[in-house]
Amino acid sequence: MPTPPEILKRETACQSRLFKAEALQLRFSNGEVRDYERLMGSHAAVLIVPVLPDNRVVMVREYGAGVERYELTLPKGKVDAGETFEEAANRELQEEAGYAATRLTKLKLMSQSPSYMQHTTQIVLAQGLTPSRLAGDEPEPLEVEIHSLDSLAELIARADVTEARTIAALYMVRELLRSV
Repeated sequence: MPTPPEILKRETACQSRLFKAEALQLRFSNGEVRDYERLMGSHAAVLIVPVLPDNRVVMVREYGAGVERYELTLPKGKVDAGETFEEAANRELQEEAGYAATRLTKLKLMSQSPSYMQHTTQIVLAQGLTPSRLAGDEPEPLEVEIHSLDSLAELIARADVTEARTIAALYMVRELLRSV
């Protein structure tokens, strides 16, 4: 395993309500010195794959300000202070999709763009679903759609299914369910 670079300098480049950008100067083991910037995450996040007994998955359609369009995605959100990943997953599932789960399984902690982003998301499989609704912080009601994992190739070919975490989580869960 390589030796991590030495951090020579670290400073806040800018700060917003949600993110902090940090400037780093690093010296690598071969002596090379480089400047980097990274987004610092302020919280952990969960992405939930809610699966009904017949291997259908519950998805939500929500507006993605970053891509300026509506996306079909999986329920997700931040982990509040004092919450476990499972508690946050069950809360977000109820807020966004209108279901509660009796079985929650942590599958994988995933990073996004690790070269410049600190943020990670815990993928959680939700099973034993029953209708349950909690008030959430969404600016508008989310449309719920149910899709079969057996038609995953057709689902991810759609123009409104582009989020990488969602696609990876759907494949992960489909393979897991095939193996049991």
